[in-house]
Amino acid sequence: MSATHRLAPSLRRTVIRAAAAIAGLALLAGASALSPALTGAAAQWWAPGSGQTLPERLEADTPTGRITTLSLAGPIDTRNHPFFTPLGRNGRACVSCHQPADGMSLSVASIRARWQATQGRDPLFAPIDGANCPHLPTGQAASHSLLLDKGLFRIFRPWPPLAPDGQRITPEFSIEVVRDPTGCNTHPQHGLSSAQPQISVYRRPRPVANLKYATATGFDFEPKTGLPLMLDPVSGQPSSGNLMADGRALTLQAQAMDAMRWHLQVQGAPSPDVVAQLVAFETVLFSAASQHRGAGALDADGAQGGPDFLARALAGALQSTASNPSWDEEFKVWKQRPAANPQQQALRESILRGVEVYSRRTFLIQDSAGLNNIPLGNPVRDGCSLCHNMLRSGLDVAPGQIDLGTTNMPHADGAPELPMFKLTCRPDAKPHPYLGRVVYTQDPGFALSTGRCRDIGKITMQQLRGLSARAPYFSNGSARNIRDIVDYYDRRYRIGYTEQEKQDLTHLLEAL
Repeated sequence: MSATHRLAPSLRRTVIRAAAAIAGLALLAGASALSPALTGAAAQWWAPGSGQTLPERLEADTPTGRITTLSLAGPIDTRNHPFFTPLGRNGRACVSCHQPADGMSLSVASIRARWQATQGRDPLFAPIDGANCPHLPTGQAASHSLLLDKGLFRIFRPWPPLAPDGQRITPEFSIEVVRDPTGCNTHPQHGLSSAQPQISVYRRPRPVANLKYATATGFDFEPKTGLPLMLDPVSGQPSSGNLMADGRALTLQAQAMDAMRWHLQVQGAPSPDVVAQLVAFETVLFSAASQHRGAGALDADGAQGGPDFLARALAGALQSTASNPSWDEEFKVWKQRPAANPQQQALRESILRGVEVYSRRTFLIQDSAGLNNIPLGNPVRDGCSLCHNMLRSGLDVAPGQIDLGTTNMPHADGAPELPMFKLTCRPDAKPHPYLGRVVYTQDPGFALSTGRCRDIGKITMQQLRGLSARAPYFSNGSARNIRDIVDYYDRRYRIGYTEQEKQDLTHLLEAL
């Protein structure tokens, strides 16, 4: 079911009208398959209210090649468009944190360049979440160190948590602040002891592209628990659970309203028309690597990489490691067609080997809540594609909240710049299945939305398209580059990848 069909009928009609309006603008602008791509400096920073036209195809350089963002609505006039227009009091627009040249996310390289270009005065660095804490002096790099060093924005959640329908949840655990380097969790106005208690954690922005995959539901129930999928309280429709790191918003509509309220500081409730325009725009964008620096164009010689094939493919399809391995359909033609030169051939062969490593290299997956505490067993022998199992996207066809250990001790990196919390499960509640009744974590993750002990540290997995444009990785920015992702998994699950396997898997992820 599409994201549009999951909205309430009245809002769905508004979304459809907004999408038609966008398409009409595209036709008036002369949209066609021959629309020129925007490249170079013009493809870089998009300031709110700049009034540029978003082309049908926007191409930008990445550290490993090029990325292309495709608009199915053709060129879009961004003048007065709510995604590109400041809506709140801090001067930001949605585009501030979802840059086209960064695959509709935001790289730390872009953040640092913007700091230098504006001396820290860009709305991106608004104190509300662009600073380590709002009380810190603005304009000083030290006040924005988490954003500048790791691309992390402050995410502040109410405590105790609120359910999607606004009801207060009684949590199964208490929270103590063990370490507070930003000073926010113990601050009298912004912390746990304030008049409106909050918990501040720090996370990377997720890409606003390829969202038909993030909203697709592969099952009618939650296969990890056997329970029904969570229902959106507005539409009453089941949710994919794959939109946000902690699952706090179940639909694109709810995500847009959450972002406008907290990150753009919009006063009052946004109009349904604005929300509908945002949803309509976000659902026509597809972004993926289009060229690898060594392997060449990813849609060349019969290959099916890049955003065009991604846009046409069915969302929510489950891959099978035995008969339909992930990514094989994109690059398998390279097995029969030789490349233009030996160097290109070598990189293409490496990517093909990476497909095999990703799809068929098995290892023992152990002590990961959200995976091993379901009937699969602990440990379970499988591979990358057990969890990243949605064809074309690398998402999970089921709600993808899993604890990889990136924020929970003992598996998380030390990260002294991040807060540390001590969570103690109540005696009458079931403890965390692998970490017990007392858990130390940098970010409670999904548990900040559910209040459940078993959800501590679970983070909704990211899609794998366009990775090369948006470093660093994991929700807390702990992987500086794609190779660091591979190295973390190798350490976490004691896989024992060879150097060749690490290189091949890295090259594959660069090409997605």
